[in-house]
Amino acid sequence: MRCCVALLVVSLFLATVPPAAADATKTTRIRVATFNVAMNRPRQGALSEELKAKTSRQARQVAEVIQRVRPDVLLINEFDFDEAGAAARRFQLNYLAVGQRGQDPIIFEHQFLDAVNTGEPSGQDLDNDGKRDGPGDAFGFGRFRGQYGMLVLSRFPIARAGVRTFRKFLWQDMPQALLPVTPRGPYYSDAERRLFRLSSKSHWDVPLVMGKTTLHFLCSHPTPPVFDGPEDRNGRRNHDEIRFWADYVVPQQSAYIYDDQGKHGGLPAGARFVVAGDMNADPHDGDSFEHAIEQLLSHDLIDSRFVPQSRGARDKAVRDGGANNQHITPAASDTADFNDRSVGNLRLDYVLPAKTLKVISGGTFWPATDEPGHDLAGASDHHLVWIDIALEN
Repeated sequence: MRCCVALLVVSLFLATVPPAAADATKTTRIRVATFNVAMNRPRQGALSEELKAKTSRQARQVAEVIQRVRPDVLLINEFDFDEAGAAARRFQLNYLAVGQRGQDPIIFEHQFLDAVNTGEPSGQDLDNDGKRDGPGDAFGFGRFRGQYGMLVLSRFPIARAGVRTFRKFLWQDMPQALLPVTPRGPYYSDAERRLFRLSSKSHWDVPLVMGKTTLHFLCSHPTPPVFDGPEDRNGRRNHDEIRFWADYVVPQQSAYIYDDQGKHGGLPAGARFVVAGDMNADPHDGDSFEHAIEQLLSHDLIDSRFVPQSRGARDKAVRDGGANNQHITPAASDTADFNDRSVGNLRLDYVLPAKTLKVISGGTFWPATDEPGHDLAGASDHHLVWIDIALEN
């Protein structure tokens, strides 16, 4: 179920940016980030159990990365969802609120988490393996409900009444949807198309109240464009999951969209927004369908000119070699580290602001071997990406 939890903290709030409400006429620097933490576990409840104590090595490392970067707003991908919100609560109290290796604790007073499509049974044989109960038959690949979930942490209040989720939006309801086909016809049967959801996890519009300004935090985690066959069903789905946001932010293109409460349409004209998440799509390399991420990078309303980079990513590509030697995307902008014999390192994680917002700076937390925190590179196969924006109230 949907959970918006306010953690009441009086003395432990140590964010580096002053509260937006302190001066309504002041330009405020806001750090917005995304981090695929790879904290998915093989069985339901395992993550929550692991986080009961303060002994999880990976959780400590992930928390230290977050404490070093100190975002004001953060989307976490691949964090297993449970309806009670126990894993999220324990991660905050036992890891983020505890200084890791000399770092200051960090407290997010507000959070949002909700159900996702991963592991949600469809009752159909979606991967055509002759069975209807496997992880590939769920609405999003997963061994149990909530695996590979999402979590939003924020030091700014969430306008709960304005939150919109799009988990149940049907793929076939997108105009000109790229539903897969085979030489024999459509890959999915009529019955499957009538229930197949677009989001492999979910799409969230989380409005954040920053003084007199509302910032729409548009969060998702499209499916990887691999692990399929010549029909390229995952590549096509990834493309359309990304396209969802490209349409959502344009009033003239979003009328077909409906949320889980039945409300139609997208953002109003002039709304301030940031699109964030592990999009599983590199601008040039990897297996994306028709350069899927360009739908956002070349969008009229999105400012993609600033590209977060790191010296660690550049150096790692040189050391790894292999597939990296053939890549077009500059290695310094890579955000994920994969098998160098086949895939190589890729730029998959994005924080993309509306053109109505001013980008000040940003980066990717992938320290080089001579930089502080370089030993945290193994916390996840992805790296935290952030931008700093100037917000005027």
